[in-house]
Amino acid sequence: MLTSPDLEFIMEAHNGLSAKIVQEAGFKGLWGSGLSISAQWGVRDSNEASWTQVVGAVEFMSDATDIPLLLDADTGYGNFNNARRLVRKLEDRGIAGACMEDKLFPKTNSLHDGRAQPLATIEEFSLKIKACKETQHDPDFCIVARVEAFIAGWGLEEALRRAEAYRNAGADAILMHSKRKDPSEIEAFMKAWKNQGPVVIVPTNYYTTPTSHFRDMGVSMVIWANHNLRASVMAMQSVSAKIYKEQSLEGIQNQVTSVKEIFRLQNDQELVEAEKKYLPSN
Repeated sequence: MLTSPDLEFIMEAHNGLSAKIVQEAGFKGLWGSGLSISAQWGVRDSNEASWTQVVGAVEFMSDATDIPLLLDADTGYGNFNNARRLVRKLEDRGIAGACMEDKLFPKTNSLHDGRAQPLATIEEFSLKIKACKETQHDPDFCIVARVEAFIAGWGLEEALRRAEAYRNAGADAILMHSKRKDPSEIEAFMKAWKNQGPVVIVPTNYYTTPTSHFRDMGVSMVIWANHNLRASVMAMQSVSAKIYKEQSLEGIQNQVTSVKEIFRLQNDQELVEAEKKYLPSN
């Protein structure tokens, strides 16, 4: 998908159920969002969930689907050694790739206001990418290098310098991150980048930008990064508040899916058929 001639899209999921819903909606790929995976457990997006817990979560997502999953792997959960071990464990579970950002461990979510966003040196992060690429066994496993220069306030020159270094280190694509409300930083980068390799963007904040503009700029992939989590939070808040207030379920029946639909999403029918085949008849 990263090298497709068409603009591609992947959608956030944070567990097996949401991953299956994303695939059934028609998406060709999944984004294993670090924010969403941590939030579902009620912890902060600051590496409070361990890398083994995250790998366990994406294993359920991979088992529930048959489309590629790109994991939001933060910084790789440490230095080059942690990152390359992560790559091995993701490959073991059939994960298609890891997106790693050039911050320091533990990371801070990029959308926070007024928070320090210290970055790794270009040399350190380039060597981390090199270690990951030399560790992978599957030639199709992808490392996406996420450049946080704009987030850290460094500007275009530093963003371009980092992107070029990471591409030369072996990154399969560059994710250029921006939290501006408009796409001006992305526009400036794409013009200076001159199509040196695939570019991924995350338009969470500049969501009013027409998708056609991303195509015109030459963007390779768009990540819809956290919207299933945010949609589910709003739905749960609404339903919980209504049940608490009304002390009844009658008023929310048209706001919730049926139990049978949950069974379908769990692929319960497969178990029914398997029981007929493998359990004794008496």
